Amino acid sequence: MNQAIRSSWMAAVAMFALIFGAISYVQVIGADDLNANPWNQRAVLASFCNERGSIIVGGKPVAESVPGTESCAFQRKYNQPELYAGITGYFSKFFGSTGLEQSMGETLAGNSDQLFLDRMSQMFLGKEPKGASVELTLDPAIQQLAMDLIPEGQRGSIVVTNPKTGAILAMASKPTYDPNLIATHDRTTAEANYAQLNQIPGINLNQNVSGPTGNLLSPGSVFKIIDTAAALNSGKYNKDSELPNPSSLPLPGSSASLPNYAGGNCNVRETASFAFALEQSCNTPFASIALDLGQDAIREQAQKFGFGQDFGDQLKLQQATSIFPEDLDQAQLAQSSVGQRDVKATPLQINLMTAAIANGGVQMKPNLVEAIRAPDLRVINEPKPEALRTSTTQPIASQITEWMTSAVDNGIAKGAAVPGVKVAGKTGTAELGDSGLNNSWFTGFAPANDPQVAVTIVMESVDVQTGAQLTSPNAKKIFEAVLNK
Repeated sequence: MNQAIRSSWMAAVAMFALIFGAISYVQVIGADDLNANPWNQRAVLASFCNERGSIIVGGKPVAESVPGTESCAFQRKYNQPELYAGITGYFSKFFGSTGLEQSMGETLAGNSDQLFLDRMSQMFLGKEPKGASVELTLDPAIQQLAMDLIPEGQRGSIVVTNPKTGAILAMASKPTYDPNLIATHDRTTAEANYAQLNQIPGINLNQNVSGPTGNLLSPGSVFKIIDTAAALNSGKYNKDSELPNPSSLPLPGSSASLPNYAGGNCNVRETASFAFALEQSCNTPFASIALDLGQDAIREQAQKFGFGQDFGDQLKLQQATSIFPEDLDQAQLAQSSVGQRDVKATPLQINLMTAAIANGGVQMKPNLVEAIRAPDLRVINEPKPEALRTSTTQPIASQITEWMTSAVDNGIAKGAAVPGVKVAGKTGTAELGDSGLNNSWFTGFAPANDPQVAVTIVMESVDVQTGAQLTSPNAKKIFEAVLNK
C-alpha cells in the first residue's frame, strides 16, 4: 500500500513539474518566439480594436489606426500601400501580422517594456491603451523613385543605404500588393482578397520569411568582389598581379568549361590585371583565383561579408540567409566563384557587401528604424549607427574601390557614371539555366572618395539587353537623386 501511495505521489509530482515547466516555457522562455509566430493570432486579437501606433516615413503615416466600425473602434489603414507593403506588412484579424506590423508589434500595440509607465498612466485615467509610433529611415522620394524604376510586370528589387551608418533609404520590390485588402474586418472579403493576391506570380505575402527584397538569387559577377578581397587577403596576390585569362576554362573533372563573358572585351588578352578583369567582368581569372586559394578561403571571405550570417537586431525585418555552399568539388568551386551554381544572396546582402567596401571594410548594421515615439511624442528609442562586422582591411577596401571606379569609368558598368562624381560599381549577370534569361545586377556606391549612398539593383528573368537597361542606368538616377538632395 505504501509503495502504491508513493508511486502515485511521485506521478503527481512529475505531472505537476511537467505542467509547471510547460507554463514557464510558454510565459517566459518561449514567449517571444510564440508572439513572433505569424500564425499566432492571439496577440493580434488581444489588441485588434485598440489604437495602434503609426509607422511613419518622412513625417507622414504609411500605416495608422483610424476610426473603425461599430464592431471595432479602430481600423488599420495603409497609405501608399503598394509602395510600402513589403516593409509594413499587414495587421489582420484573420491572417495575423507580417513585416514591421509583426516584428514591431509589441511596440505598435503599446505592450513593450518601454511603454510600461504609459500603460499604467492610461489605466489610471481610464483610457484605452495606445501604441508607440515607429519612424523609419526611409526617404520617401528615394523609395518612390526606386519603385518607379522597376517596370510593372517586372520582378525586381532595389536597396539604397547609407554605407557609413547602415540607414536604409529605400527598399523597393515588385510584385507588390495592397495590405488594406487583407486588413479589412470582413472575414469573407479578407479571405477572398488573400486568395486572389496569392495568385500573383512571385508575390510574397509573408514577409517574415525573407522580407522585402529578400529573395535568394544567384548573384552572378557581383560575387567577384568577394573573390578579389579573398585574393588580396591571402597575400598571394597584389594590385600588380597578372591573372590567367583564357577565353574558356576547362572545369576539372568535367567535360564542361567556364567561358568568359562574350559581350565584353575579355578575350583580347590572355592575361589580365585585376582592374581589367573587373572592368570587363571576365570569369576565368576569378575562377582561377578560387581554384588556387581553395573553397575555404572563398567561403570564409564570403562569411566576413555576411554570407551565412544574420544582419543584427536593428533591421527589424527577417531576411533569408545568403549561401555559399559547402563541400564543393573543383568544377563546382569554379562556377561558384562567379556567383553561379548554388551560391544565393539577397539584394540586401549584396548591398551590405558593397557598403562594407565603401566604408573602409567595416560593415554597419542595417537600420530601418529612425526613432520610436511614445503616444505623447517623446522619443523612447533612437538607434545609433553600429558596426556589425569587419569584412576586410581598409587598404584592401580602398584598392577594390579603385578597381570598381575603373569598372564604371572604363568598363561595362559605365551606364552608372554620374558627371562630376566618381562612382564605384560592379555589374553581374546570373544565367538561369538554358532559358536565355538572367538575373541582372548592379551594385555600387558614390562618391567613391567619400561614399554617401550604396545602391543595389537586381532585375529577375530578363535578357541581357533589358538587364543592361534596367540596372546601371537606373543606379545613375538614384545616385543623382540622393546626391542632389
